[in-house]
This record gives sequence, C-alpha cells and structure tokens, in this order.
Amino acid sequence: AGKDGVIRHVMSGINPQGCRVHSFKTPSKEELDHDYLWRHYKALPERGMIEIFNRSHYENVLATKVNPSFILNENLPGIESVDDIDDVFWQKRYEQINNFEKHIYQNGTHILKFFLHISKEEQKERLLARLDNPDKNWKFNSADLQARAQWDEYQAAYQEMLTYTSKEHAPWYVIPADKKYFARMTIGEIILDKLKSLNLRFPQGESPHLLSVAREQLLNED
Repeated sequence: AGKDGVIRHVMSGINPQGCRVHSFKTPSKEELDHDYLWRHYKALPERGMIEIFNRSHYENVLATKVNPSFILNENLPGIESVDDIDDVFWQKRYEQINNFEKHIYQNGTHILKFFLHISKEEQKERLLARLDNPDKNWKFNSADLQARAQWDEYQAAYQEMLTYTSKEHAPWYVIPADKKYFARMTIGEIILDKLKSLNLRFPQGESPHLLSVAREQLLNED
C-alpha cells in the first residue's frame, strides 16, 4: 500500500540517470514461457545503478499462494492441478528466492526489501477515496475488492514469506504505513544508512598538477 507515493517522494532527489523504477504487472505469455525469476533477472541493475522493483518476485509466494490456480499458468512439470501444490512446493520456492538473492548479493548487489503494512481500516478509507474522488477513480481496480475479501489469507502468506525470506544479506523491513509521512521518513532513513555504509566516492579526477596547468592555460587565453 502506498508504493508509488513512497517511490515518488523518497527518491525524488536521486539523479534519474542512476535510478530506474521497474513495475511488474501480470506476467506476459513470453514471461510465462520462462521460469518466474527470469523477468526479474532481466531487470537487475548494472553496477552503480539503483533499480527499484515496484512489486517483485515475491508476488510468486503471495498472490499465487492465496490463489494457487495462478501457478497452473506457469506450466511447471509435475503440477497438473492445485492439488499438486503442497507445502514442499512453497518451501522450495522460498529456497529458490533466497538462493537468487544470495547469488546477486555475493556478486555486488545490495538488497533492501520494504513491506508497507496498512491496517484493514486504512485500506478501506483509501479505497473509498478512490471511489469518491473523481480525480482518483482511475486508481480503482475491482480486483482490489477480491483481494480485500482474502485479507486473512494474505496476512498468513505475508507472515510466512517474511519468516522464511528475511536474511542478513537481504533483510525485510516491515514499515507501518497508515501514516504516509512516517513510512516515507522511515524508508528514507534506511536507504540513507545503506548509502552511507557503501563508502561512495566521486570518480578519481586529474592530478592536482594537471588541473593547475589547465587552469593557467584557460586564464592565459587571448
């Protein structure tokens, strides 16, 4: 909840040449013809870049866990019906995600994962605001009501996901998000602490001697 607003406010001061936002929608046919992590590998940042995943590979243990029929679209071997999707399947999927994140971390990518948690009451208020304000009507999606009806199932899926996939190299931060200003401030502080820990430096420039020579040359131009 509030992902777009957080991205817009917290990252507004970042040079756009060094930061991208990738929004993952319902998988396309091409994406479903590959394993579920394929499209996320493609969107990983090159060195020196910040890549923001607006939704991520975690949809594959959230939306699919609450609605296991979605898994059938992945054409996985041995999965012919939802009856084939058992606890062992989900444990393997958590392991796959952990291995994916450990691999990219060990190859130089730092990972921060934010879970924006709002109360059921606050979600209701935000959905009503989308219905009551004509300027926000475009934000409303009837699928939101279906997901709201599955609130308890999603809460259980969230808890299990956080338990099995929060690691030292790829921690989850659960952010209370009923108050937007608090969520944005908290996430900004976490990102700032991470950037400070990286000991970032400007690229090495010319030697002081060459800079002095260049300065004299410019000053002595006719």
